[in-house]
Amino acid sequence: MELVIEKAAWKVLRGMQPKAASAMIARLQAVASDPMTRHANVETLQGIKNGFRLRQGDWRAIFELETDAGILRVTKIGPRGQVYR
Repeated sequence: MELVIEKAAWKVLRGMQPKAASAMIARLQAVASDPMTRHANVETLQGIKNGFRLRQGDWRAIFELETDAGILRVTKIGPRGQVYR
């Protein structure tokens, strides 16, 4: 599955500490490589069709699975508590 990170999420990734940003990208790539497997710290979101949340330390990534197109689209990345707003 292709990993697509939207512009706003890339902007947050660039502002993160390099170690935290690389860990987040590695986790997202792991989920994208096999999205149908149960991954640690990945939960479904209510109110967003095919929406999920990935927890990496104090950071959260919100993403959607577009299974028909074969895309995992990351829409938001941010610190916990602020990313859900």
